[in-house]
Amino acid sequence: MTGNNKSTFALYFGNRGFFPASLMASARKEMERTLNELGYKTLMLDAQATRHGAVETTAEGNIYARFLKEHEGEFQGVILCLPNFGDENGAVAALKDADVPIFIHAYPDELDKMAPELRRDSFCGKISITDVFYQYGIKHTSLRPHTCAPSSHTFANQIDYFNRVCQVVAGLKRMTVGAIGARVTPFKTVRIDEIALQRHGINVETFDLSDTFARMRKIKESDSAFKDKSELLKGYTDFSKVPEPAFNNLVRLGVALDNIKDEYSLDAIALRCWMELEQEFGISPCVMLSEMNNRFFPAACENDIGNAIAMYALSKASGNTSACLDWNNNYEDEDDKCILFHCGPIPQSMMIEKGEVTDHALLMTSLGPGCAYGCNTGRIKPMDFTFGSIITDSGQVRMLTGQGAFTDDYIPDDFFGCAGVAFIPNLQDVLQCIVYHGHKHHVSVTEGHVEEALREAAGYYLDYDLED
Repeated sequence: MTGNNKSTFALYFGNRGFFPASLMASARKEMERTLNELGYKTLMLDAQATRHGAVETTAEGNIYARFLKEHEGEFQGVILCLPNFGDENGAVAALKDADVPIFIHAYPDELDKMAPELRRDSFCGKISITDVFYQYGIKHTSLRPHTCAPSSHTFANQIDYFNRVCQVVAGLKRMTVGAIGARVTPFKTVRIDEIALQRHGINVETFDLSDTFARMRKIKESDSAFKDKSELLKGYTDFSKVPEPAFNNLVRLGVALDNIKDEYSLDAIALRCWMELEQEFGISPCVMLSEMNNRFFPAACENDIGNAIAMYALSKASGNTSACLDWNNNYEDEDDKCILFHCGPIPQSMMIEKGEVTDHALLMTSLGPGCAYGCNTGRIKPMDFTFGSIITDSGQVRMLTGQGAFTDDYIPDDFFGCAGVAFIPNLQDVLQCIVYHGHKHHVSVTEGHVEEALREAAGYYLDYDLED
């Protein structure tokens, strides 16, 4: 993962007293060492706090629950490790209020170590714990194969998956998204229910666009923030065709958006992007959203709050940048291909090469030339991707997900903006789902195939409605 989003895990060790104590001591050392080598931080109950530093009884479970409470907010998931069978009642007492994803890992038995003093029986113990967790409504993650050694590549892959689940859950349960400006007037497609979002842990802060304009007008070219942003942008993409007044206004917009983001501790923004910025300042904000997206801060255009949230979730799942695109064009008569496009908020990390900032070829038909500089035009690079989109419906959050690949198929040179040809298996079924279930003309994408982890986090742990 490239977005520096590796979780800290609280380690839990389940025990049954008639199994050898040596299994606990070796597991504590091996799990901590292995996870640290994989790049994850760990928290462990002191070995002296309970018998062997593990949990067997309800009393020991209560000790572990207090340990988690003391470290609340310091970990994103719990790894429930079973070096042997483990105890169900102790596990329930310890983890019923954990409020984070729980991964249940079971050590494998070995055929040459099946004598009573060596056998683990974790295979069976895992089923017993999951059974009781189900009875108590304690959500948990179990992956294939049922058992695996911490030293194996399988374990590393399982932890990678679980980390993605934890990142999405932790991010979305305590997210703040900024809506800058009102919904773009003609686009009822981006309406959203803020109360439904709040009940799922997502706070929406709204800002009048006039506040952003006032901030921009106060920014002087002599300000250090202006100078720093100007230098950053000149190295980010090609502004050679942008007049100096428009470039300076783009810089001012970038500084203003950063200030709002920092002042209100925002995790993502959705910006009203036309027509006021074009009429007042002669710019389109596309390249500024591109630059924010490129540093892992999701920024959606057209005030699409739902896709700002989807971008954030996708980035948490993949560890990569994300972008909001239009379901825009069919691709000849190929049923499983389409063109995904937007005017230029796509991060450079998702483009074949550096973009070129231009006037807005579509808006100039209404405003005339020279009034909408800021589109970062180019092409999306070939890559696997996961897509997602979020709407609210009758008080519930609903999410559409899928996977595909951007190809190197030809797009005409005069096709405006930043676009890519997307191959999506069963695309026509996806489109039918969109048109019958009220989803948007927008879709968010991130590099990599991470749909399974995204769906477990959103549908199972966060209780979103998922489209099949």
